[in-house]
Amino acid sequence: HCGVGERTGQNLFFDVDTFEPLIHNEGFKYAFDLYNRFVRASNCKPGGICDFKAAFSDGRCAGAIALPETLTEMLLEDGEYTIQPRLDEEGNVVWAPGQNLSDGEYWGRRSIFPGSDKVLDWTTPGRPLVDCVGMKCPLANDGINYSPFFGEGADVYAINGRQTKPQAADAIWDLIMWFSEVEPIYKPLNGMYRTSQLAAEKPKVAIDWNDIMAEDLRQVLMHEFKSDDMGGNPSQDLMLRAVDEYIYALDIEMHQKLIFADVSDGGLYNENDPSKSLDAVKDKRVYDANYQRFISDLEARFDDINGRQDGGALRQLILWRESLDLQPKKDEQDVCSDLLATNQAIFEKMNCISKVNLQSLCDTQKDDIEEYSPGLCVSVNSSDQTTTIVIVLCSVLGGGFLVLVLLFVFHQFRKMRAIAQGHEQLMEATLNESIRSLRQLDYPLHLVRGDDFVAEGKLLRHEVLRNTHRLTVLDSLSDVDSFIDVGKHIVFLSHQWTSFSCPDAYGAQYKAMCISLKELARESGWDESLKDVFVWADFCCLPQANASIQSLAVRSLAAYAASATYFIIVAPDTKHADLDEVCDIDTYQKRMWTRAEQVCHSMRNGTEGMFITKGEELPLAKVEHDFFKESLRVFEGELTCCRLEHKGMSVCDRQCLVIPLLGLFGELYRASVEGGKGGNIAALSSVEAFLTEIEMHQDSVFPPTFSRTTWRKNKQFVEEIVLFGDLIDRMKARVKGGGGFAIDDDNTNTMTTIGSDYVRHGADLVRNDLVRHGATMIRHGAGQGIRY
Repeated sequence: HCGVGERTGQNLFFDVDTFEPLIHNEGFKYAFDLYNRFVRASNCKPGGICDFKAAFSDGRCAGAIALPETLTEMLLEDGEYTIQPRLDEEGNVVWAPGQNLSDGEYWGRRSIFPGSDKVLDWTTPGRPLVDCVGMKCPLANDGINYSPFFGEGADVYAINGRQTKPQAADAIWDLIMWFSEVEPIYKPLNGMYRTSQLAAEKPKVAIDWNDIMAEDLRQVLMHEFKSDDMGGNPSQDLMLRAVDEYIYALDIEMHQKLIFADVSDGGLYNENDPSKSLDAVKDKRVYDANYQRFISDLEARFDDINGRQDGGALRQLILWRESLDLQPKKDEQDVCSDLLATNQAIFEKMNCISKVNLQSLCDTQKDDIEEYSPGLCVSVNSSDQTTTIVIVLCSVLGGGFLVLVLLFVFHQFRKMRAIAQGHEQLMEATLNESIRSLRQLDYPLHLVRGDDFVAEGKLLRHEVLRNTHRLTVLDSLSDVDSFIDVGKHIVFLSHQWTSFSCPDAYGAQYKAMCISLKELARESGWDESLKDVFVWADFCCLPQANASIQSLAVRSLAAYAASATYFIIVAPDTKHADLDEVCDIDTYQKRMWTRAEQVCHSMRNGTEGMFITKGEELPLAKVEHDFFKESLRVFEGELTCCRLEHKGMSVCDRQCLVIPLLGLFGELYRASVEGGKGGNIAALSSVEAFLTEIEMHQDSVFPPTFSRTTWRKNKQFVEEIVLFGDLIDRMKARVKGGGGFAIDDDNTNTMTTIGSDYVRHGADLVRNDLVRHGATMIRHGAGQGIRY
């Protein structure tokens, strides 16, 4: 945006007076055409796969647009994504970054993000695209409008205002103050680059860099950190509720349904012959028609998102203006009064009639009100007013009792209707959340590298591994795919806890885990150092200290288990530290969490990559196809929280699994409905067994309610708690109706009703049989990169 107040005070997302999306203008069309050409010329493939890091490293990209730290790893001679040395046939290095350079040269350069010599003319109806000159472009630099956006990490701290212990609040405050004094480069969650670094001869992060590379960084930072007061023109991100939903909608409509959609489906891409994809000039009529459909569909999606927010589009507009710090400040009544005068269609669309009293505006906006509602402001003489008042008072007194009764009945009716509407909204939101849980991570996937895992000597707590930087973090499901595509192996270790407070009280399970990892690597022909093997184990990879963050991770359990290329059941015979019993394969199969892990993996990948180890002396063995049959009834499994009668706990662990397993059922049921048309859903026996079990015993597999025992004030209470309710039937109805069940296609992080492969990492035979005919299922979504 070009500043505020004196300048345009605009942005590239939503109109600041009407909250209409800024997509109905030449500027958006011009930007889209450029972006479409850029994608066509890049290494992006249909499905939205744009692995620029790998392409740059292999020398297939002449340049890249990326965040600052990623660029650094591309430009450093030993960076993570730098171009690999070129070798001759005998393996000799013939070129490498930094080789054969003269003084004053460097092999790769960083530059500021390009600007534009075209801008929107905000003062002319239709907002045409014009040359960047004069006051049309007040912050231009030599006729080019730059609007840099600097994306980097940041610290966000907060203190609970309802904290009842002053000592706790004081301790957190002291911690925040200490963080503020620590150098940014020593805070791993923080960004590496700061304005203060420009004061030194070299930015601190570049102290050991080549002088040219360091100076390039300085020039970029000076450009991007320049504030309004310094003549800069910094861009602001979309800081607004539901920002992820707006971006998600744009991804779906622009990538999935237009840029990467086949021309036969209303898209721009020709799958049979990419060279014949639609061109903005040569195929203008069809190209523009498809583009206009995209604009209409995108606007409809945005309207739907606005309608689902508390306060609707009107409240979103108020929040957006506050985010941009626009002056003068306006509340809902101010906005609606302005819309009454300028755009009565938007006044209606935003339901402003419920926010303003039109009669009270008759003195200041009489003409506007008369245009909107003729006759509303017609004056009446004082005698008529007096007569009207007397009649009204008499009517009220004469029918007072009847009115009170009617009001009471009406109030009760509205109350019951509001409760019913609220319940419906909650159920729909739960269905939507369960569907999203399979194609996006509410909490990143954390893994431990195999050699580190073996070297630890025991299962280490997640927070210990995190604080010592021994976790590999994959932020999105597309990162998982990229991770596996470059030869990494993800092994999911499933085991039972052998104590109420410790996962492996005697270390027997850890020893079995290490032995099985080494055996799997040896049998599979992997590097036996285990440096390419990455392990997921609950105690190591799920947050343990923070219950709120832990619940986010649990919601992604289905995605975690499905993402693993291999799944090892670890069940050696060992004692339970708190109970007089032995933990073995039989007790493992009785646990709810281990059942859930088995189901989440096998339903998405089959059993080809599933193994079992029962101790140090027993070899690693493949599981039988019917091994998990008992596990299908996940919620009949045993839980520690139930054994302890939920003392000091607000919820039962059963409730935590509703979202991921509901989403998993939806995917499976959709496969049975659509895949059945082609006759191939029986190809995956685990899926067939699960659906058959549900069909015969739905209330056992997905209990509508469950009995929960709790203690409050030293008294025991037994309550019947809703678990799935009628969510399974609702999911079936949604799938059969074909409405709102979206599938994430080919690593785009966008959703569409056309699916891709259902099976994640299972056997090729199973995969091919399942997808040969009919509808297919889910792969992973797109994300932002791998963090170590």
